[in-house]
Amino acid sequence: MEIEAGRTAVSGLRSKIDWGSLGPLRIRARAVAEGVYAGAHRSARKGAGVEFGGHRAYVQGDDLRWLDMRSFLRHEHLLVREFETETDRALRLVVDATASMGYRGPKAPGAKLAWASLVAAALARVAVRSGDPIGLGFVGGSARAQPVRVRGGREAFERVVDALEGQSAEGGANAAVLDRVLGSLSRSARRGSIVVVLSDLLDLPAEAPDRLSAIATRGRVVVVVQTLDPDEITFPFHESVRLKALEGGAVVETDASARDGYLARLRAMQDEWRRTLLSRGANFLPMTTDCDPVLAVRSIIEAVR
Repeated sequence: MEIEAGRTAVSGLRSKIDWGSLGPLRIRARAVAEGVYAGAHRSARKGAGVEFGGHRAYVQGDDLRWLDMRSFLRHEHLLVREFETETDRALRLVVDATASMGYRGPKAPGAKLAWASLVAAALARVAVRSGDPIGLGFVGGSARAQPVRVRGGREAFERVVDALEGQSAEGGANAAVLDRVLGSLSRSARRGSIVVVLSDLLDLPAEAPDRLSAIATRGRVVVVVQTLDPDEITFPFHESVRLKALEGGAVVETDASARDGYLARLRAMQDEWRRTLLSRGANFLPMTTDCDPVLAVRSIIEAVR
């Protein structure tokens, strides 16, 4: 549940991204990428490792070494075995753009969506400079901001920035919304792909931890960056406060006595996410929006090595 307090609530409820001191995105993303130490994005390519990728019908000119003779003897059809290499290091970014990501407390330089967008754009910049293709998807948000298909080159970075700048914090994330993004990732992300998810993890469906951790199979690297406002990890209110859910609109009036219970619930949620992700080899990085984006990008890069 999101925190509403005085003027902060007005800022947090804006439909457009509250960039604060984080914009303009394109310039800041390049500056953050330059601030990341040289060679930080070390490619995880490890030679010519391959894994079986299925069969297809033989066509004239195919290498006879890859004919599946067992299949021919059994079915009298010429089939060729195909293999996938381990060297696909596409960076696939997933940014939560649901309504709760529009919140910005007084200690934050921008809304959660703005901070997540800056980190995502900087990661894209680092990946492109390293020769790795990039793609971008959203959980929730405006339908006007379309996902970016995986591609390489400088144009890919520009497309990612354009999509992030055109996004807004809207709506929620039910099971169908989550499935559109994660289902596509599960089907298309090949071995060696890096998946970075930037989300506050608030109000996601109950199955979200399992669905996200399941992507970290077949050699794929998954990093979930929980993106929270400083208010959300400290509950800094000392008098009566009005709490309003940006997703769903529920309103609760309480006071500082709720702090301990709130923080306990937050820790329990983080423990569940951390336990589920680590059990399948994925990574969990809790961060706040007052964190230096350069340090955030470095931490994410270290996690994917």
